Amino acid sequence: MNRHTGRIAFVTGAASGIGLAIAERLLGDGARVAMADVDGQRLADEAKRLGPETFAVETDVRNEASVIAAFDRAETAFGPVDLMVNNAGVIDVGPVVETALADWRRLMAVNVDGVFLGSREAARRMIADGKSGSIINAASGAAKRGVGQISGYCASKAAVMVFSQALALELAPHRIRVNCYAPGHIETPFWEGIAGGFARATGKPPSDVLEMFRASVPWGRFGTPAEVAATVSWLASSEAEYINGQTIAMNGAEFVG
Repeated sequence: MNRHTGRIAFVTGAASGIGLAIAERLLGDGARVAMADVDGQRLADEAKRLGPETFAVETDVRNEASVIAAFDRAETAFGPVDLMVNNAGVIDVGPVVETALADWRRLMAVNVDGVFLGSREAARRMIADGKSGSIINAASGAAKRGVGQISGYCASKAAVMVFSQALALELAPHRIRVNCYAPGHIETPFWEGIAGGFARATGKPPSDVLEMFRASVPWGRFGTPAEVAATVSWLASSEAEYINGQTIAMNGAEFVG
């Protein structure tokens, strides 16, 4: 499918997991993809594997200068970005009473500041270029309900979701859409840290923690990064032009509504 032929995409957190799957899918759907991640070596290896229609740019999404420089390099390589995916994110597991302020701030810096900086830079450039476009941000099922032991993650993803709604209203006159995708339990390396954190909190082995989360999904399994990427590619396409300011969930009915 070539639904994104001629488009330039910028994907953060693209060295592994969901971000890498999104980059691969957008590439397969015809886009040229600037892949951004703080892990420069792994990012370079994956971009090389995917071929010349990708461009690796090491980026710290918490840092304004780093984000601006990454966009500059992407534009030099491919041209103006018209499809932005703010995927980079982190999670900490543990009770609030044991959470250090530095850890809270780090999580917010990646998950919230990173989305703000990426969205702002993409929007500024799309407006300046007179281009319609799409900004898609990573939310989560945890944006809509509290989950014990991951309070900071819940707060950060709720912030992303409502920020995206507000930004959609601001950018609609420029024909720039802003939406979120909200994955549920997706089979990625992310889950190694999650399972370990919940194992420490509950005293259960990590394997039991994973089975507990798997059992909470009515569909009977974790999702895959490729399934998330397929939804993101569709959401960014002209087929979804009238969808704006929304959060699209993909969770096997683990939560609804």
